[in-house]
Amino acid sequence: MSTFVGIGLGPIQTGIFLAGASKGKFDRIVIAEVDDALKNAVNSTGGKITVNIAAETRIYSETYPNVEVYNPTVPEELQKLIEAAAEGEEFATALPSVRFFPATAAWLKTGFERQPERRRFIYTAENNNHAAEELAKAVGKDFLNTFYLNTVVGKMSGVVPAEDCAAQNLQLLCPGAGRAHLVEEFNRIYISKCDGIENRKTQNLYVKDDLYPFEEAKLYGHNAVHFLLGILGRQRGFQFMSELRADRELMDIARKAFIEESGPALCRKWSLFNDELFTEAGFKNYAEDLLIRMTNPFLKDAIARITRDIPRKLSWDDRVIGTMRVILGQNGLPVNFASGAALAAIELAESKNPDTIREKLAELWPQPWKNEHQKLLELIVSKI
Repeated sequence: MSTFVGIGLGPIQTGIFLAGASKGKFDRIVIAEVDDALKNAVNSTGGKITVNIAAETRIYSETYPNVEVYNPTVPEELQKLIEAAAEGEEFATALPSVRFFPATAAWLKTGFERQPERRRFIYTAENNNHAAEELAKAVGKDFLNTFYLNTVVGKMSGVVPAEDCAAQNLQLLCPGAGRAHLVEEFNRIYISKCDGIENRKTQNLYVKDDLYPFEEAKLYGHNAVHFLLGILGRQRGFQFMSELRADRELMDIARKAFIEESGPALCRKWSLFNDELFTEAGFKNYAEDLLIRMTNPFLKDAIARITRDIPRKLSWDDRVIGTMRVILGQNGLPVNFASGAALAAIELAESKNPDTIREKLAELWPQPWKNEHQKLLELIVSKI
């Protein structure tokens, strides 16, 4: 009997891994979830969940059966999860952060010890470049045929409260769940390579020998432009990303930032990497496709969500400053990205004063202050 084990029941889990496991025809799909109300809602339906999928011209839904949900904080249910971990062939973690790994790793380890030789593929989707390594470290014991794999998830998704579902024509995750899961139709998820991975059953996962270039393309391309559009759109009073499609000026700024700034920089940086994405034509196609996807009216993507957590996004290696640094490092000039960085810096400092902005950015950036820091500051201040 083939068993898939998922940890976390958010839209990344349901819209990617659970969906892929269902299409891969696993006999059992077992999910660990600490939200008792959600667990009970799914189990009371006989284990059926529904996910809403936003295509370019419509929303449709898919229902996946045969789902069992258990709460690892309930002792008798924890035992069921340990049994599933022992028997599991493929796993997916989709937790809010790698900080939650220690509690999960404890029962995974107990299960693995019951069948230490079993081959296992574990996909980690915590939006952390080293999530797989962090989970392996948390488990703390080497199992010869257990492989921890990183992922690059370029799929947009969200949770919609029940009260908003009717207006958006969305199906609840299940009766009583109090929410819907909404994901975009795009479904090409990259995973790292390991021995035997060609035998995986979970669908729509694509193996790459080296994930790092694709992680940078996502962070310094996709995420960077998403944030740039969001913060520029917020300045103009927009609430949803779909509203930006009609603003030709904003879309042109985003297109130039993507295709003329971060795209050439990433293509130069990864010029020896043999992949179509890191060519002029390949990256242009990637950018044009994403600009359409980012503004999909059926995703109802809130600008407030995209522009939250400004300190993190202004940190040294994240989507704002990290992108500008990559462009500068490849002898480019991030003039359009600097416009978004300026708005974010003003919000961070609660001031347009350059000295105050420098002080606040210095709290986020590594010290001492060097020429690179100064160049970034000057670019940001030039846009205020």
